[in-house]
Amino acid sequence: MTIRPIRELGDPVLRTPADPVRAFDRELAALVRDLEETVDHPGRAGLAAPQIGVGARAFSYNIDGVIGHVVNPRLVEVSEETQDGDEGCLSVPGIWAPTVRAMHAVVEGFDVHGEPVRVAGSGLMARCLQHEVDHLDGKVFLDRLTGDARKAAFRALNSR
Repeated sequence: MTIRPIRELGDPVLRTPADPVRAFDRELAALVRDLEETVDHPGRAGLAAPQIGVGARAFSYNIDGVIGHVVNPRLVEVSEETQDGDEGCLSVPGIWAPTVRAMHAVVEGFDVHGEPVRVAGSGLMARCLQHEVDHLDGKVFLDRLTGDARKAAFRALNSR
């Protein structure tokens, strides 16, 4: 079992768009296994490869006891209906802020064997899918904050 250390804000890998996965091989299988084992802990909803220092477009999720992964995910659908709840990030420990996300989202990509997958969800799953795709695009949830929520989050960051 390999639980990888989480990279934190300030590490350049978190601000670099991840490269598409081109080879569905043993190296990818090891990465996906590490992602799934690392996300398999209470309080962890999702984990993108850059968060463990790997610049590949892959993430794992752990929602309602279901653990899975998506390789080369594309966010293909988001609802107009939104949710505005507190969001946090393993790479920004201790900071939670109200973050607006679509209430429903759909991601399409591939599994570790290169077979097409489609993951859809509402509420926490939708938030997770959007959050992890952001990571693969070099963004963190703080980038989505506005107004007082943004100010408060950055004050909290600066006071650490």
